[in-house]
Amino acid sequence: MTLPLSVLDLAPIGSGSTATQALRNTLELARLADRLGYARYWLAEHHGMPSIASSSPEILIGHVAAGTRRIRVGSGGIMLPNHAPLRVAENFHTLEALHPGRIDLGIGRAPGTDPRTSQALRPFPAEQFSEHLSEMIGLSRGTLPEGHPFAKVRVIPSDVTLPPIWLLGSSGASARMAGQMGTGYSFARHFSPTPPAPAFGAYRDSFQPSEQFAKPHAILGAAVICAETDERADYLAGSSDLMWVRLQRGEFNSIPSPEEALAYPFTPREREVAAGYRGLMFVGSPATVKAQIEEAAAECGADEVMVTSNIHSHAERMRSYELLAEAFDLSPAQAPEAMAAD
Repeated sequence: MTLPLSVLDLAPIGSGSTATQALRNTLELARLADRLGYARYWLAEHHGMPSIASSSPEILIGHVAAGTRRIRVGSGGIMLPNHAPLRVAENFHTLEALHPGRIDLGIGRAPGTDPRTSQALRPFPAEQFSEHLSEMIGLSRGTLPEGHPFAKVRVIPSDVTLPPIWLLGSSGASARMAGQMGTGYSFARHFSPTPPAPAFGAYRDSFQPSEQFAKPHAILGAAVICAETDERADYLAGSSDLMWVRLQRGEFNSIPSPEEALAYPFTPREREVAAGYRGLMFVGSPATVKAQIEEAAAECGADEVMVTSNIHSHAERMRSYELLAEAFDLSPAQAPEAMAAD
């Protein structure tokens, strides 16, 4: 069976463009992914970043699901410390009612922003993550214990349940929890230097079957830039090189163009920083990238790979996903329908 591929969209904002255009691009890319046979389309949650327009994934999920036909649509993820558990439950009950059987709820514990912006969100302490996750599920199912202050609170719409839950991680901290709770698990290899194999192993070793997941399902996040040739892909990846260097300096600018990156005078230290991030990416022609992805997935035992491609040009980004779909021989007819719970 072909390795299932999915899309993680941050709604990237390229220099010379706008956040409004980035949001319009999201729907165009989602429709393309739907036609090509990608399994899921997840929207990230980031705040206060001029390079990312995806600050309200729950709104984008409804927009994308309404504009597509088949593909599962979800969050990658909802950063739970930023939200009251009841509101997350209400939002995703509503999405499930509107688009039954097509919604995923990816949950993360990171703030998704800088410390000052995080303060403006009035977040809950990260130490309460496990408690709030259990509260969200208990509210949804009406299973909070009798003495709980919210035991009589009901989530409306009440005739649906939460969609399949996926815990997100970048260091393995959530892996065992995901296994014990019987949820899906997704590892953010696209930005984390931590090897994913130990986390996937902990997830599978601790897995307890649940109503939503009869068996474990592990997704590997991957940063991919695919073009017709290795040389063209390397050129497009220059944008990521410069963006990562700027991020390390605390500069949260829009994604630079490849031309801007080519003209930038990298210092030797900045070259090292850029090379370190390149080591996390899969860059090249369809054949090159396919081999890299398959090797990485095999090493950790991933059931699925979720691709994020933060390319400056929207047209080049669309083309990257097209070439990847062709390389993996994706098709809507072959996209697994039961991938929510296997």
